[in-house]
Amino acid sequence: MATEYDLVILGGGTGGYVSAIRATQLGMKVAIVEKSELGGTCLHRGCIPSKALLRSAEVFQQTKKADAFGVEVNEPVLNFSKVQQRKNEIIEQLHKGVQGLMKKGKIDVYQGFGRILGPSIFSPMPGTISVEYENGNENDMLLPKNVLIATGSQPNTLPGLDFDGEYLISSNEALEMKDLPKSMLIVGGGVIGIEWASMLNDFGVDVTVLEFQKQILPTEDKDIAKEMEKQLKKRGVNIITGANVQTDTIEKNNGIVIEAVIGDKKERFEADRLLVSVGRKANIQNIGLENTEIQISNHTIDTNAFYQTKESHIYAIGDVIGGMQLAHVASHEGIAAVEHMAGEYTQEIDYQTVSSCIYASPEAASVGLTETQAKEEGYDLVIGKFPFKAVGKALVYGESDGFVKIITDKKTQDLIGVHMIGPHVTDMITEAGLAKVLDATAWEISQTIHPHPSLSEIIGEAALAVDGLQIHG
Repeated sequence: MATEYDLVILGGGTGGYVSAIRATQLGMKVAIVEKSELGGTCLHRGCIPSKALLRSAEVFQQTKKADAFGVEVNEPVLNFSKVQQRKNEIIEQLHKGVQGLMKKGKIDVYQGFGRILGPSIFSPMPGTISVEYENGNENDMLLPKNVLIATGSQPNTLPGLDFDGEYLISSNEALEMKDLPKSMLIVGGGVIGIEWASMLNDFGVDVTVLEFQKQILPTEDKDIAKEMEKQLKKRGVNIITGANVQTDTIEKNNGIVIEAVIGDKKERFEADRLLVSVGRKANIQNIGLENTEIQISNHTIDTNAFYQTKESHIYAIGDVIGGMQLAHVASHEGIAAVEHMAGEYTQEIDYQTVSSCIYASPEAASVGLTETQAKEEGYDLVIGKFPFKAVGKALVYGESDGFVKIITDKKTQDLIGVHMIGPHVTDMITEAGLAKVLDATAWEISQTIHPHPSLSEIIGEAALAVDGLQIHG
């Protein structure tokens, strides 16, 4: 016998559980099927644990530099087991919080693997969910009016670079390291690779990054990528772009050796471990999509603007549909999807208003188009740029490298993109995101009185710089 629900969600990650909460607010009876732990990748193997480690790395480096602030301390010692303990305590606290939210919302949670069934005795339409359990217990059958696929993604790799958990690792295994290696090779200079490079460098690990493209952070503005590379190299990170890693040359023997073609030369690289950071792939295998009319393109699920698949009662959000693989994006896609199910007015998400962040040292953040993308779309640009070196609070804080760059349309004066690199920019990017939502101009941003002294003053100065009117530069 099947248990009936208004909505069954496959996946209890950030997108899944946020969608469940919104659905209950709309009066739906909801169930989540999660094979592992509520909170998903973001809470257990991504956003939260990596940022906890990054914070420990930041504190370690700040303590080393305490003398510059007139604070004399003995040489600090890193206790990595305590670093990991703190990370795990944060995860556990947040995990209990999510579990409490499920109880508060009277959301049923099935800890098993959910599979979509085709038409059956339970329903003439595909969508019945079979919940399978590791202990071999009889499957539970869930009969929903709507299904939301929010199964997320997992680390991708390259042919020949299969994870072994010892020498060849993904970010999943890296987060669980009991001891730090002396050296680390990182294949991939995207956001995750650069965050790990920064963190490990701060922990004292010898880091080499091999990036296939001509710039690290290929999706970021070229000026941001250039500044990030400059600052990481200044700290001792070895960054090599245009590196074509030869996966068939790999050797493992108390460490790892691999070759890469750089230009017309082949170079050999050695390290204790190799972290593969070449993106993530959608978790769409074995969830029963073959039992439906759902269409797949580029290994992700096709949806319309309201996240409906070809089966109109089955929706999909987050990493499984490609696009911006960010937890906050999945959450808002899920909210939009369940509101559409409920017949509520739903405004399409404008992805040009979504902020993205890089939690390295220095931090970087952006919203909208890069300069290259804007030019490719035919915009005539006016750009304002202002350095942190001219901001008093940045000097007080002790971190004055970096800048804010504002890209505008010369014809309409509209904001096209805002890009930041420097101290606490991941906390400041929301002002630019709000400006994009409200379709503000750089002039309107400049008329906002920013408090002094504050790091946020740089946003007002960069906005003034669009018209060449910056005050302190």
